[in-house]
Amino acid sequence: MKKNNKKKYNVAVVGVGAVGAEMLRVLKQHNFPVGTLKVLARSARKIKVDGQEYNVEEISDKSFEGMDFALFAGTEGAKGAAVTYASVAVKSGAVVIDNGADFRMEKDVPLIVPEVNAAEAKKHKGIIANPNCSTIQMVAAIAPIYKTVGIKRIIVSTYQAASGAGKSALKQLWDETAKMHSAKNLDDAVLNPMLSDKDFKPDAFSNQLAFNLLAQIGGFADDDYTSEEWKMVHETHKILKDKKIKISATCIRVPVLNSHSESVYLETSKPITPAAVKKLLAKAKGVVVVDDPKKGLYPMPGKASGTDQVYVGRIRRDPFVKNGLWLWIVSDNLRKGAAANAVQIAECLI
Repeated sequence: MKKNNKKKYNVAVVGVGAVGAEMLRVLKQHNFPVGTLKVLARSARKIKVDGQEYNVEEISDKSFEGMDFALFAGTEGAKGAAVTYASVAVKSGAVVIDNGADFRMEKDVPLIVPEVNAAEAKKHKGIIANPNCSTIQMVAAIAPIYKTVGIKRIIVSTYQAASGAGKSALKQLWDETAKMHSAKNLDDAVLNPMLSDKDFKPDAFSNQLAFNLLAQIGGFADDDYTSEEWKMVHETHKILKDKKIKISATCIRVPVLNSHSESVYLETSKPITPAAVKKLLAKAKGVVVVDDPKKGLYPMPGKASGTDQVYVGRIRRDPFVKNGLWLWIVSDNLRKGAAANAVQIAECLI
């Protein structure tokens, strides 16, 4: 598409869960040049986002006629919507930007983090994929380091918020927290922080999340790593175009409402000092360095919520391993990890 600041683009947003609602919010906040806006889901209804009412239309084969972009919210939208309707949208002339996992590893589908590989988006054949939320924030932070000194190895542990599993997960955490306060006092909760079978009602998670950690995101796959952990491996390889990087991940669900955090260990190919990394990342697009731990300044999920940036801090060397570095990375998973990244991809194309 040719750049034309006066042109308006017709946009369809598919899905009205947590990510779909955030897509509507981001389109408005970014002043995306929207002509006609369609909001699509399995059933017609009205929703409100930040006080603005949207008419949700029932999705059909004719929904994408005249649309320039179709933003699929992934698992937050209609079940199977991307698989069922992406080809329909492409045939109708729309560029599909999909937040789900269905197309990420397809050979002819670009996997895009705009700050890292925006040029690849223009090579699309109708469909562009958003990476997994945890992959997005990690790659945005480490790409400048990779391009400068190379990376041989990555060990990442994620601390992923409830919102990453959708509205039902947020509600489960909220309700569990309220039940804990009503059913126990502090001393009881310390001795037994789990709800009784009567009070615990599994929904998004089969185990209690409040005052707890879940060492599983996704189903278990090869070598007893979860699907979420393997996503970080395969997607990072694809985005950086380097399968030689040794990557190992552990993904944990934590009782935080929103914004994912990551502890990332890098072994670089060439030496680089923490001071040089801070200087490098301070210049990186979309990255904010928050790193003055003596003053209590480092990235926190509570402060990242509602923003599009990737925050990096606790940048330090490994005193025992040559070229070893630690980073602490935090970002809003609903925005940069999903909705904002999708809208930024569309912005690259216009």
